[in-house]
Amino acid sequence: MSWNVADVERGGVAGVFLEIACDESGSDGENLTGGNTDVFAHAGVSLSLASAAATVAEIRSRIRSPAEEYKATHLLREKHRAVLEWLLAPEGPVDGRARVHLMEKAYFVVDRTLGLLLDDAAEAAVLFRAGRPVFGQEGWRAFLEAANQLLRVRHDGDPVDAFYGTVDTLRRAHPRTDAARILERLAATRPRAVAYRDGFLAGPPLIPLLNPLLPAIVRTAELWSGSGRPVHLVHDRQNMLTPERIAWIETTARRAGIGLTGLRLVVARDDARVQVADFLAGIARKIASDELNGRGDPALTALLRPFVDPGSVWGDARSGALLAAPVAG
Repeated sequence: MSWNVADVERGGVAGVFLEIACDESGSDGENLTGGNTDVFAHAGVSLSLASAAATVAEIRSRIRSPAEEYKATHLLREKHRAVLEWLLAPEGPVDGRARVHLMEKAYFVVDRTLGLLLDDAAEAAVLFRAGRPVFGQEGWRAFLEAANQLLRVRHDGDPVDAFYGTVDTLRRAHPRTDAARILERLAATRPRAVAYRDGFLAGPPLIPLLNPLLPAIVRTAELWSGSGRPVHLVHDRQNMLTPERIAWIETTARRAGIGLTGLRLVVARDDARVQVADFLAGIARKIASDELNGRGDPALTALLRPFVDPGSVWGDARSGALLAAPVAG
């Protein structure tokens, strides 16, 4: 796909870097299995301030809501379907100027768990696809919740005992399956899990393993700098984005050879570009979640598809194919 990337202009002179405005939708922190959403979306848009302001003004003109601040929910209402389709349409206001990184939260939990305990993230796709059919809905849910509690910084009870108790129960109940084979490997990793938890005794880690926002920002920088032009990110303010974590993002990007010149936080209502990114993130999260749960709208999924990052973190094969989010494995 060829992306129509606009120059950033400062005082009428094209900038030396590309400025990308970003926002997210679906953030529940580290609570990935018991939160309000099953999909996380991080959007980046390449628009001038003037173009973004015109887009927001056009949306307000078409929707005519008295709300002071518009959100994606306004566009997702059925009565505003035409406005939503206009925003996402080919040759529309963000065509070729926006990308969305998607994360299927349940898969992200499995991927991080096997990466930590087995150093073998490749097995995550196998377990993710086999888990629900083999263990059943209840057993699979129990595994996901136990894994989420094990990895998150804040937890209830003894997450190590709970996780390995769940692993033992499931592997004994479903022997001689691919899923049980992976659980057999996990059963031997308790010392690594204990060491991981003990690492929190000195205080919470700077970079929580399960928080999707930080790696999503790095990935957004990678996407937009792929043409060789450095990028600067402008992001809606988030409590997670402390100066120390911003420094981590910039260092991580630099070490990976990503041309990120920096990250600046703004108040969304003060920057129309971030408002457009907020619209897109919320819209993408809802469309992707509907597709994941078998209630997708084919027309909206087709409109979203060109914006989806091919490096999205997605495990469900059916919805991944429809969203054009290549499935791991």
